[in-house]
Amino acid sequence: MPRLFTALEIPRDAALSLSLLRGGIPGARWIDVENYHLTLRFIGDVEGHVADEVANALDRVRRPSFDLTLSGVGAFGSKKPHSIYAGVIPSPELNALQGEIDRICTRVGAPSDQRKFVPHVTLARLRNGNDGEVARYLSARGNFAAMPFRVSRFVLMSSRDSVGGGPYIVEEAWPLGMVDTRPAGRPDAVRIMR
Repeated sequence: MPRLFTALEIPRDAALSLSLLRGGIPGARWIDVENYHLTLRFIGDVEGHVADEVANALDRVRRPSFDLTLSGVGAFGSKKPHSIYAGVIPSPELNALQGEIDRICTRVGAPSDQRKFVPHVTLARLRNGNDGEVARYLSARGNFAAMPFRVSRFVLMSSRDSVGGGPYIVEEAWPLGMVDTRPAGRPDAVRIMR
């Protein structure tokens, strides 16, 4: 049974910038560059019919494309750091997309995700993260910023049981386009332009 989640893919240029952050923490397991992504909604291990319901419901998402910028680094695990990540400059469009996907997943019966949405790209997983080493790493790379990139689709990804970090497979993708804000009913109105 695959483990599912919705995500944004990280384009090549941004992934290259992220790859330059690798190294500097002994024992860290660095995520392979091709597996970088930004998780929108973790769905988990679900039966095939639930996965189909989620995918069918996500067909209804109609959101505009938007720009996103990766900036800063941080660590999850306040008492004992367990992962290192690159942050994201706040984006109302990202939050709106994530909120809609979360509501759709909840409505079709996917298990709820109790964690607060914190947009990020995981860079490394730590087994026995040393506070001092992590603090030095974050301090040395705290001014990280990548060039903005255009988000033109979101995806449903799967992973197999593993220790984390991939490989991930894109199961389905949905485009984000320009949403027409003109009043409904006008004959010249085009709802979604791709």
